[in-house]
Amino acid sequence: MKQTLQLKLSQHLALTPQLQQSIRLLQLSTLELNQEIETFLQDNPLLEREDEPAPEAPVYAASGDALQAPAESADGAPPEPSFGDAGPADWLGEGGGASSRDERNDDEPSYAEIQAAATSLRDHLGTQLAMMPLSERDRSLVRLLIEALDDDGYLAQSLEELAELLPAELEVDIDELQIALKHLQNFDPPGIGARSASECLALQLANLTESRTRDLALKIVRNHLDQLAARDYVRLRKAVACSEEELREAQALIRSLNPRPGAQFSPADTRYVVPDVIVRKVRGQWTASLNAEAMPKLRINRLYADILQGSRGSGLASQLQEAKWLIKNVQQRFETIQRVSQAIVDRQRQFFEHGEVAMRPLTLREIADQLGLHESTISRVTTQKYMASPRGVYELKYFFGSHVATEAGGAASSTAIRALIKQLVGAEDAKKPLSDAQLAEILGQQGIVVARRTVAKYREAMNIPPVNLRKSI
Repeated sequence: MKQTLQLKLSQHLALTPQLQQSIRLLQLSTLELNQEIETFLQDNPLLEREDEPAPEAPVYAASGDALQAPAESADGAPPEPSFGDAGPADWLGEGGGASSRDERNDDEPSYAEIQAAATSLRDHLGTQLAMMPLSERDRSLVRLLIEALDDDGYLAQSLEELAELLPAELEVDIDELQIALKHLQNFDPPGIGARSASECLALQLANLTESRTRDLALKIVRNHLDQLAARDYVRLRKAVACSEEELREAQALIRSLNPRPGAQFSPADTRYVVPDVIVRKVRGQWTASLNAEAMPKLRINRLYADILQGSRGSGLASQLQEAKWLIKNVQQRFETIQRVSQAIVDRQRQFFEHGEVAMRPLTLREIADQLGLHESTISRVTTQKYMASPRGVYELKYFFGSHVATEAGGAASSTAIRALIKQLVGAEDAKKPLSDAQLAEILGQQGIVVARRTVAKYREAMNIPPVNLRKSI
């Protein structure tokens, strides 16, 4: 063995920092992009938003590396800052200046005030507990049960399990917890503190005025709720000894109840989406244009750029280049989104005209070939990017999907097939709902070749119950 030197030529693709940044920005959502830009704005003084007022640059006379400061006033003091029409007290939030609260309508509560006004389930129950004439021991036990409730208002743990969690020296028995639970179940909203769906509905029915329908509904939810859920109406009528009309009225009463009484107090988890593209019909043509509100407007800070031009060897040169890269890559990101969106709109024009039933089958490769881009680029562009149209807000990926063959030799989009199934189920006779095989047969009559198991898969994806659970009396 011996050491040798060899000369080898090879070619490989190296991603420049600018290209890496461009790819990373392309796959970010609008929210993530703004967070990324905020980081750049904090780290790079040469970058700023266009909506921010440009600072008034003082006059500097560059002489080599030296910078001449602004001229002083005649008395030798530095020039006083200009407050415009507002005095210093206004800038400090004092005197007669308008604060942020004054700038908006006093009748409109702020977001923080709305959040503070929201009452949780435990606070709501705690207020009622404070007005109950109970002993301190009973009050503590009811408070224990309130803390054990889940977000829907159910008591997830059994009383035996709760009793085991308490210190032995308190000597709390099950009977005391039962009494505390009875107190809790009399609170508002009705059905709170239930240990099952059957008990929750029964508690709500118990608060209603006595009637034949209420008594029948109470009997059903206590003993035959499973048969009602399975829509086994024949056996259910025999079990409760009622007519078809009486069962229908009892079923309507049960449906009016709330199986999740505590959910109304749960904080709503709202997701806000800022569309990147807005689709409009202009002169008979569907056009995709960028949403100006979603586009961050960036620029180079003029003050620092002028300083950099008048100095040599400054360390700000690299930051200036990074700022230029970011501005260019952000602009290129939105231009790519607009091109891809317009290509999608051109292919799915019938969707915007007629809805989901007119959706065409579309793949990423088709758009990539049309625009001369790589398929992975289309995948990045269509992920977490949203399009607002007269029919709603959709993720760009929504317009892509699998397809099913038709008898004419073409293809039908899976989205269109789902929409047709939904229409057929919505228009069916509730007493004789359509089975999956019948749905497949009807689709076949319309020229769409689809198997029964495929219909079942699409139906389950849309959370449509099977035929036996859709049947009504």
